[in-house]
Amino acid sequence: MESVQDANPDEPGVSVRALTRRKVLRGVGAGALGVAVAGTGALSYRAYDTKALGGDGGAAYEAWRQWRDDEGPRGVVAAAVLAASPHNTQPWTFHLDGDRIEVHADPARQMRNVDPFGRELRIGLGCAVENMVLAARARGFDPRVALQPDPAQPLLAARIELPAGPRNVSALYEAIGHRHSNRGPYQDKPVLPGVLADLAALAEDPVPAVSWITARADRDALGTLMIDAAQAVVDDEEQSRDGFAWFRSSAGAIDAHRDGLTLDGQGLNPLMTVVAKLLPASSRQSGDAFWLDQTRTVHTRTAAAYGLVLVPDPRDPVRQLQGGRLLQRIHLAVTARGLALQHMNQITERIDRDVSQGRDPVLASRLAAFVREPGVQVLSAFRIGHPERQARLSPRRLPSEVLR
Repeated sequence: MESVQDANPDEPGVSVRALTRRKVLRGVGAGALGVAVAGTGALSYRAYDTKALGGDGGAAYEAWRQWRDDEGPRGVVAAAVLAASPHNTQPWTFHLDGDRIEVHADPARQMRNVDPFGRELRIGLGCAVENMVLAARARGFDPRVALQPDPAQPLLAARIELPAGPRNVSALYEAIGHRHSNRGPYQDKPVLPGVLADLAALAEDPVPAVSWITARADRDALGTLMIDAAQAVVDDEEQSRDGFAWFRSSAGAIDAHRDGLTLDGQGLNPLMTVVAKLLPASSRQSGDAFWLDQTRTVHTRTAAAYGLVLVPDPRDPVRQLQGGRLLQRIHLAVTARGLALQHMNQITERIDRDVSQGRDPVLASRLAAFVREPGVQVLSAFRIGHPERQARLSPRRLPSEVLR
């Protein structure tokens, strides 16, 4: 896969050092900037290159518009490609054989330094499986799921049989096309305990389960841990490069890859999103600083609650897939209620990175302090709340691009 290269700070023309997206977003009034640069040729090209006045109408977003069209097994795959995945890597391929669909991991899409053991990759595959189950029921199938069905094929994450069954168009299914990760600010408003209880009840078995962090002191402490983990990620050059390789800074890159993170998905208000697109592309270091700043001033500061997905063994591939299914189910239910959710992976990314390097996972004991239930550990974490603004679409590959 072609990597996104670091921006060159010494490139002639507009000085990236003097005028970066991050500096302007933090320190310059958007209105004044718009007046200052509106007529320049360079900015006109940037407007074209980044689709500054609209980012989700092209071919890279077609999957969001056609996922309901096919009533057969291909329609089940069409729902799968809209599932959550780490950094929108979409680490899946599918094999369709009559009334059977196989879900395979794509090792080329694993972020080896960010996700060395494939924890997040398999969580993403579990999210896809959950969408498939909901879509199959809505199309009149009675899906039968086997996770990691063949020990001799570790990349075969799931096999789904599709015998006929009653048609069940659920509220969770209806939410598939509206579910997006919302990285913007959330309102200063709690999520009611009854809502949290309903979301926790979506767990079909005792494990995986979800535990809520709602008390202010506990939220502050977990938020501090997330900030410390984010700092450790950006300080680790290999992890930093892994993450930056999946950032798509131009319309051309979005259309070519149809995956990864974009400016439209960063949760900025519409005007600031346009301003950010008009400025020179950020370097890796500036992007890291922006994410760290957002983690500190937006993501942790405005979280109404955190959720922790708990399993007996977070290294168990089946538990990872099961946890992904529960996480997707919760995200869809959150969406159906008009709430927002964002995955917060940096703590477990750092723990797995330290273990993979033979180091003591210094954040593990701090994370374990938030687990009150015996015999379980944290698989993944997320924040929820009432959004200040709706999340934007993320680019997606079509079913035809992931069917093998």
